[in-house]
Amino acid sequence: MKEPKRPGRWKPGQSGNPAGRKPGSGDVGRLRAAIAAKVPTIIEKLTEAALSGDVSAARLLLERVIAPLKAAEVSAPLALPEGTLTEQGRAVMAAVAAGGLAPGQGAALLGALGTVAKLIEADELDRRIAALEARDRNIAVVPTAQSTSTQGGSN
Repeated sequence: MKEPKRPGRWKPGQSGNPAGRKPGSGDVGRLRAAIAAKVPTIIEKLTEAALSGDVSAARLLLERVIAPLKAAEVSAPLALPEGTLTEQGRAVMAAVAAGGLAPGQGAALLGALGTVAKLIEADELDRRIAALEARDRNIAVVPTAQSTSTQGGSN
């Protein structure tokens, strides 16, 4: 059963006080409007100062206008040797040292090799536990030759 609508409830997307204070009409809004009116003059003065050698003005302009450059690494193929993870890690380190592989890529590959090592370790532990459990089941189910000979000798 639907609940009856109660008077005084707001509709979704409708303000509870439509006649209230307008956005931007406070002190911060007035300050922004005052600065916005003078932005072209401020930028012109900063540009003049930067062109006349003011490093701070140049830095401020460049930081705000030009996006910061991010290091871009070109992916490079690397053939890892067959063998142990240690040998593969040494191959990655040698490639970074020789300049054939970017340091960030080398770090990522070493991290991936570390993850593979943890997975191998977990698989090995799982196999060992399964072998121990299987051995314990075989010991409990199959009587040994010594226990059958002691039972037979007591008759």
